[in-house]
Amino acid sequence: MARCPECHRFFCRECVTEHDDRVICAVCLKKLASVPFTRRSGFLGVVRAMQLLLAGATIGCFFYWFGQNLLRLPSSFHDGTIWMGH
Repeated sequence: MARCPECHRFFCRECVTEHDDRVICAVCLKKLASVPFTRRSGFLGVVRAMQLLLAGATIGCFFYWFGQNLLRLPSSFHDGTIWMGH
C-alpha cells in the first residue's frame, strides 16, 4: 500500500507513480501536470533566488564603486576640514 501525499488516499503500488521523488496517484499527477510551470513552487524558488543574487551583486558593485571613488580622492581633499586639528 502507498499513500498519496496530495489527496491522502491509499493505493496499491501499481496504481501510483513516482514523481519529483515522491509517490503520487494518477489523479493528483494529472492535476499537477495541468498547473503551469511558472506556478509551481520550485520554479518560484529559483526565480526568488535569482532576484536575491542579482540584488546582492548590484549592491556589492555599488559599494565597490563607491569605495574605489573614495580611494581616488587626493589626501589634500581633507586639509582644513572640521575634524582635523588646526
